[in-house]
Amino acid sequence: MKQPAEKYMILPILAEISGSIHVGLAALGAAIGVGLIGMGAASAVGRNPGAATPILVQAILAIALAEAIVFYALFLVH
Repeated sequence: MKQPAEKYMILPILAEISGSIHVGLAALGAAIGVGLIGMGAASAVGRNPGAATPILVQAILAIALAEAIVFYALFLVH
């Protein structure tokens, strides 16, 4: 008995949906990470204004690393 073709059409759709969810969760995690980094940097500068430049450098590096997660997810999915 031959299986209907419609039964196997769901697999590509599920793969696309799971890829989209994967990228969306990575973007959400990166956005939360960037927000936490910014909050920590603002708090640190508020406590020690003289160290604003080193804190800014560290915050920018940390934000770049947090945002790289989204690019990894995009490259893995597409």
